[in-house]
Amino acid sequence: MNSSEKALKGSSRFQSIKLCIFFSGLSVFAQLYLFQPMLPMAAEQFGVSVGDTSLLVSSSTIGMALGLLFFAFKADSYSRKNLMVFSLISSATLTIVSTWIPDLSLLIAIGVLKGFVVSGVSAVALAYLTEEVDALVVPAAISMYLSGNTIGGMSGRIMATLFAGEFGWRNAVLLIGIESFILGVVFWKLFPESKFFNPQKTDYYLKVKQMKFFLTNPYMLRLYCTAALLMGVFVSAYNYLTFRLEASPFSLSHFIIAFIFLMYIFGVFGTMIVGRLSRKFPVNSILKASILSMLTGTSLLLSENIYILIFGLGLFTLSFFAAHTMASQMTALYAKRGKSSATSIYWLFYYFGSSILGSGTGYLLHAYSWTVFIAVLMISVITALLLTTFNTGPKAGIKN
Repeated sequence: MNSSEKALKGSSRFQSIKLCIFFSGLSVFAQLYLFQPMLPMAAEQFGVSVGDTSLLVSSSTIGMALGLLFFAFKADSYSRKNLMVFSLISSATLTIVSTWIPDLSLLIAIGVLKGFVVSGVSAVALAYLTEEVDALVVPAAISMYLSGNTIGGMSGRIMATLFAGEFGWRNAVLLIGIESFILGVVFWKLFPESKFFNPQKTDYYLKVKQMKFFLTNPYMLRLYCTAALLMGVFVSAYNYLTFRLEASPFSLSHFIIAFIFLMYIFGVFGTMIVGRLSRKFPVNSILKASILSMLTGTSLLLSENIYILIFGLGLFTLSFFAAHTMASQMTALYAKRGKSSATSIYWLFYYFGSSILGSGTGYLLHAYSWTVFIAVLMISVITALLLTTFNTGPKAGIKN
């Protein structure tokens, strides 16, 4: 089978791939961060601190990181489709089960397990797209996947906030679990099997060699660290924004705060914008511009004017998803061999950044103030900008 048989733009196969990969992102991110807007409720119900409740979010991202480490070695041993179907169905089942978990520690443990199983999607999704889709439309396919991530994160947070406010957080979790289960079944029925990949026995020596290459390659390492920092900043801001908006001088209700998460729609615009710009401008230049824009948005979160803060949040969100789209695309396209290893390491850094900064900044906020919290986020974004500035990158892609 030659490359001319890859899914072309406009073909029924490409449309099925694009739709289902969107659904997979929708399911994963609706589940992964569903507790984020409910952290104040959890803190009150369980009688714990801000940092402790953030473990409800970080547990899933820690599980994702651990799962990605596992799948970095084992992903190529399984059918791409079967692995993704298993991940989507089993994670949805765990989300539904967590509705009846009464203990915070056990709920956190379920979160780790859920993150682990759902990582199967992230471990192979980008590799599948670069293997099965014509090179000219790979950026569009990746943008669709990341748009699903964005809308999933947004819809999950909005539904969780609204339903938790009206019917309690357990019913909100149940709703998202059922929705995710349905999306998993649709994915199972419609997603095309791989044509350009066959499961193979894991060559552990080769995998270690590939991972060592990526982890010691300065270009890729800077890209991975950039992803970790930006994701950590992004999750931190959204983790604790609810606390900020509930307090003075804003004192907003749960209903109003739910719609703040509509800012996630700007993430879709971010992926679309850079998808088009990448055809005209150097990818690293777009990444740097996105990070600089994210820094501006972060600084505006200091404002006590609700309109300026919302504008800043929109800019912050658009810029993060633009940067994430470029960084993940650069990772997938520059790794000529060992794509699943390269992308798994990317997601590993991404979710470790989410877990470590996401929880660490919560304790920082609890100990100090919102101003100190935002200052730390800005320092993290500046560090990512410096890493990207030094990353002039390979012209023809990485070969290993």
